[in-house]
Amino acid sequence: MDLKIKLEQLQQKVIALKDQIATEEATKNAFVMPFIQILGYDIFNPTEVVPEHICDIGTKKGEKVDYVIKNNDEPIFIIECKHWKENADAHNSQLHRYYHVSKTRFGVLTNGIIYNFYTDLEKPNIMDEKPFFTINIEDLKDSSIKILENFTKKDYNLESILDSAEALKYIKAIRKEFEKEIETPSDEIVKLLVNRFFDKPITASRLLSFKEYTKKALTTSINESISFRLKSALSINEQIEKQDDDLKTSQPIDENNDSKIVTTEEELEGFQIVKAIMREKVPSTRIAYRDTLSYFGILLDDNNRKPLCRLHFNTANKYIETFHNGKDSGEKTLLNSLDDIYNFREELHKTLENY
Repeated sequence: MDLKIKLEQLQQKVIALKDQIATEEATKNAFVMPFIQILGYDIFNPTEVVPEHICDIGTKKGEKVDYVIKNNDEPIFIIECKHWKENADAHNSQLHRYYHVSKTRFGVLTNGIIYNFYTDLEKPNIMDEKPFFTINIEDLKDSSIKILENFTKKDYNLESILDSAEALKYIKAIRKEFEKEIETPSDEIVKLLVNRFFDKPITASRLLSFKEYTKKALTTSINESISFRLKSALSINEQIEKQDDDLKTSQPIDENNDSKIVTTEEELEGFQIVKAIMREKVPSTRIAYRDTLSYFGILLDDNNRKPLCRLHFNTANKYIETFHNGKDSGEKTLLNSLDDIYNFREELHKTLENY
């Protein structure tokens, strides 16, 4: 199942159950352990997930971090958990101590809803004060889910994460400062902008006025940019819908001339095989077909822009055309028999993920 779908299911669970979660232990069981499972790690396998791992710190013995996550028997990140009502930013000093002796490159501090990811960009083996990445289960964003994929068991890549960690950290910091400037422009940013067009001395009273002007200018610019993008998106959607309507009414000979199209039993049998394969991921009602003169198309949601595959059965040799590399990059493969379609399960499932 897609990572995004799993996280959305966890999101629904968090929203529905959090008011009934009264303790830190319950938070771990209800929210954090499912999160670890979603990343692909077996919470019942002590070679992958080690709960209550001892992190002795100097003379302080018996200190325990909630979870150590391992990959190929190597610790890759630690997780320290708090009750969901607690601030996930308020306990990084505790995680900081564990990080120093854990031999991992990443530490996660969470309240089961917000997950803060830390590393040691500034000083080796000393955890940074600020997280380089944060994901909020109650406010999922596609960009955050994409980053989280790097921490899954299937796609974990230390070098890839470290390459992007610095950028993520400083982009986050810059964005935070920018948002603060929009809300309350600083003297520095006001003078920087105003000095480009105003050649008189900026007195205290003028600076106060220019601060208000700057705030209004920045806010107006951003709002107009958002409005323009929304209008552009709506315009594109209207054009697409119109094109769909035109396609349905124009009846091109190659695709929709029913009098010349003959749907064969082999094509229908091939459709049932594809339908059975896709049923593992989506309801069968979402799988449809459209027969044309040149091919038998199998679609998601009966939408021409979402081809799952095409069956080319109108010649002596039979082919299946798959779209796992994108709907504009079809790949045709010779079939020796209809049963060969089952060999394309992975390609078909990957095609579905593209939509």
